Amino acid sequence: GLFSVIEKLKGSTEQELRIVLLGLDNAGKTTLLKKLASEDVNTITPTQVCEDHKGSAGCLRSVTAKELRGIFNGFNIKSVASNGMKLNVWDIGGQRKIRSFWKKYLDNTDLLIYVIDSADKKRFEETGLELSELADEENLKGVPILIFANKQDLATASPASEIAEGLNLHTYRDREWQIQACSALSGEGVQ
Repeated sequence: GLFSVIEKLKGSTEQELRIVLLGLDNAGKTTLLKKLASEDVNTITPTQVCEDHKGSAGCLRSVTAKELRGIFNGFNIKSVASNGMKLNVWDIGGQRKIRSFWKKYLDNTDLLIYVIDSADKKRFEETGLELSELADEENLKGVPILIFANKQDLATASPASEIAEGLNLHTYRDREWQIQACSALSGEGVQ
């Protein structure tokens, strides 16, 4: 499950970890987080900019997590406890207008979880570019990456091995990484 992957990637079972959960919009990040927290996954609201703010740069400068929850509908920060570990997971929206702000939330990250919609082949190049840019971020230098190849329950899903090859994950030599096939909806490959 996730906790054994964390132990493998981090090399330890630290008591408390800060995890940033990223990926393109509709990849299944919030569903994955709700499944990890043993919550109902049938009531998911897309994590998006609210109509009052429309993603303007001013609304995201130096805001606290509490203020950010007011700016985003469905922005999630959850603590998940299991196996003696506490995971503080930041689920940040993946719409194009939000992505430029991702880097503001990378400080002190212990693990990056990146979620990919395995059935959305049209967006593989886009998601690969975003992941590559994240891997190059100074604040993520050496931080392990767990990639969830989500939506494996769909007939059109690409296998995790094919996605790993397409993303050139083998070139990530400065950190531990792992790709995990999963279905956030059913929980298969998640827990």
